[in-house]
Amino acid sequence: MDMLDEFDVKIIKELEKDGRIAYSTIASNLKISNTMVHQRINRLFEQGIITGIKPILNEKQIGYDWASFTGITLNKDSDSERIIEALKEIPEITECYFVTGSFTLYLKITARNHEHMRKILYDKIDNIPGIAKTDSMVELGCAFKRNVSL
Repeated sequence: MDMLDEFDVKIIKELEKDGRIAYSTIASNLKISNTMVHQRINRLFEQGIITGIKPILNEKQIGYDWASFTGITLNKDSDSERIIEALKEIPEITECYFVTGSFTLYLKITARNHEHMRKILYDKIDNIPGIAKTDSMVELGCAFKRNVSL
């Protein structure tokens, strides 16, 4: 955490509370200049520490009542780049990770209902050449999700 000083951490914590907060409000809350807040946030973006400020959707409120964590086994791991590009074309896949162990990739899939989930798994994912099998666990709700503590 050498790249972050106390002001960077305080600014990030303000943005975590409300990503829409005015920079002038952050400056006032932290008793620093508006210019300093602008410069710090710009630097945090340039360094890739902050990668974006966007809304966090509550999927259930917009009709997506089902989610799964799905492990994917590939016929050949060397096909992973092509398969990842195909997975990116499926909008219901919201996260994709490289993992160790039994699977090559691990996905988070969000669907409207069990029929929609079945179609995503069987009609979309299973039809991607190079995927040997999938193994899914249904998500029953998120206990919590957060950024790493600063």
